[in-house]
Amino acid sequence: MTATTSPLLNAALNALNQVILGKAHTVRLALTCLLAEGHLLLEDLPGMGKTTLAHALAQVCGLEYKRVQFTSDLLPADLIGASIFDPKTTTFQFHRGPLFTQVLLADELNRTTPKAQSALLEAMEEKQISMDGKSYPLPKPFFVIATQNPQSQSGTFHLPESQLDRFLLRISLGYPDPAVERAMLQGRNGRQLLLQLKPVLSPAELKALQHLVPQIKMTDALLDYIQRLIACTREHERCQVGLSPRGALALVRAAQSWALLQGRGFVLPEDVQAVFVAVAGHRLVGRHEQGEALARLLLSQVDVVGVNRAA
Repeated sequence: MTATTSPLLNAALNALNQVILGKAHTVRLALTCLLAEGHLLLEDLPGMGKTTLAHALAQVCGLEYKRVQFTSDLLPADLIGASIFDPKTTTFQFHRGPLFTQVLLADELNRTTPKAQSALLEAMEEKQISMDGKSYPLPKPFFVIATQNPQSQSGTFHLPESQLDRFLLRISLGYPDPAVERAMLQGRNGRQLLLQLKPVLSPAELKALQHLVPQIKMTDALLDYIQRLIACTREHERCQVGLSPRGALALVRAAQSWALLQGRGFVLPEDVQAVFVAVAGHRLVGRHEQGEALARLLLSQVDVVGVNRAA
């Protein structure tokens, strides 16, 4: 495969858009996150199609998929697994929990306690879990798609900054436009379409595409633009907390992945702009604005200077 290989990715996007109607940009961001080997946070009201999107991504890529409903009484062992005494061998045997899968849907992540939320931290960062002094590697790829309801809803717990920072992108589906909603009311049901969805990529093909992402080129002028954006998040008077180095690396990786989805072997400013809000919105802390609104404001105030539009 080369950096300009796009037929497979176009086929995957087309298949996803047949299930998630009218949300082409959001679907592209979700696939961008998977290609960049990050984790995805879907924040929206119930019933917007978050679970359908997660299941569709797994099916299109031919990946093993498990769903865990996060509730207030969920324990870390319910997710990781537990060591159980085997009287036949007189030893403890580790029984793996649902965390050991390629795509994990952590449904309504913010409805569980911080203790249970923390069980995901090592898995998301290190791609392994530790139990009884041993480390157990997770399957490859390992992709967490977490959904959360708005904080204004009852029964939710705030996700700490350390947890939010583990997610490469945060996106929302939002309400459908009238034409799409009419199609849904007439019987075009995403869940039913999901049953007909066939794999477009194999796990091996996905892995090969993921390996291409770091090879997408960036010029010095493009990196200058990215650094101006990052500096603006740290120095702007409306920012209380800007992007960390991990957030900066996330922006680079997401922009490279977006460029690959466009069929290019190099990053343009438009690629950075396309992913900036999804990368920075949940990491920025504003003095007045919410993170996404602040990210849009900063994006509009940093000029693209001296960046060529060709590789």
